[in-house]
Amino acid sequence: MMIQDLLIEQQQIAEQTVAQTSSLTQGILLLEDGTSFEGISFGYEGDISGEVVFCTGMVGYPEALTDASFAGQILVMTYPLIGNYGVPDASSWESDRIHVSALIVSDYTTQPSHAQSQMTLSAWLKREHIPALEIKDTRLLTQHIRKHGTMLGKIIFDVDLPFYNPDNDNLVAQVSTQQVETAGEGEITLALIDCGAKRNIAHRLVARNVRVVTVPWDYDLFAPEHSFHFDGILVSNGPGNPKMANKTIETIRTAMTRDIPILGICLGHQLLALAAGGDTYKLKFGHRSQNQPCLLQDSKRCYITTQNHGFAVGTLPPEFVPWFVNANDGSNEGMRHPQRPFLSVQFHPEATPGPQDTDWVFDTFLTLVKKRSA
Repeated sequence: MMIQDLLIEQQQIAEQTVAQTSSLTQGILLLEDGTSFEGISFGYEGDISGEVVFCTGMVGYPEALTDASFAGQILVMTYPLIGNYGVPDASSWESDRIHVSALIVSDYTTQPSHAQSQMTLSAWLKREHIPALEIKDTRLLTQHIRKHGTMLGKIIFDVDLPFYNPDNDNLVAQVSTQQVETAGEGEITLALIDCGAKRNIAHRLVARNVRVVTVPWDYDLFAPEHSFHFDGILVSNGPGNPKMANKTIETIRTAMTRDIPILGICLGHQLLALAAGGDTYKLKFGHRSQNQPCLLQDSKRCYITTQNHGFAVGTLPPEFVPWFVNANDGSNEGMRHPQRPFLSVQFHPEATPGPQDTDWVFDTFLTLVKKRSA
């Protein structure tokens, strides 16, 4: 009798699931090569186009969604369970809003469980007008991108729309702060050029008793009317094609002529390379994960790093030497100047979310800053 009751209960649950699924909105992810995937909406039901990329991180979807480096992109999460711990308070985000154009997951959890959860992921996406689809075979979708390379795509509910290539726009200008902001206190002051900076970059510096002055991407640090004392420059991460951020490149070039210490992170790494005479290129499908292995040059040390980028440095500037190399594909992950105070990394040493193995990069940079200001 108990077995029969259990079977009846399971049948009722199955029927309810079918009924609920049939009432949900269906959407289509269409790739530029004609490949399409059907899915069920759990976000804002609006048509959108962008660049389809995948991230292999197992945790940290609130931080990923609010990372400005994802601007213009339709993000596919390869880890199957997303939404299971809800959405924390905004103080835990990497910026004040969601930056991805849309979200694709394999299995969305409707009932999150976490002490810090403030709302469901679905409610957050709807509030910020971000489309999202539950597409069961995200493995096939990811394999398709790995094989053919990152490609444009669009999510269609009602109205078809043109494909959009975010690399053709200056996304840095769209995500950068519009005003000067100051945080922390200390004898050392750093100018943080915000190209889409993750909040934890400033947090890690403030924790080291550094005064951080955040400025817009096109801010002229050397104009008399903008002058404030700073001991070094940190160029942040950000989205899109690095060659679009011409104003930031010009600022870096000026700083280099004055031997001002410079640290570039992610996009900042690429911008420093361009300013110093190097070149960048687009990776086949990029690095977006929390487990990218990076080898420290001239050693056997390997660090596990968090990354989020589609472009990389292909040609190092004259006189610069490699600092880190990706153990998977051999791409450059960092560079430094042997004599002058310039260095950069392609990964995220501030490590939120992800490993904290390379947090010491900030200490290395601050040592250069203190030597120059002594």
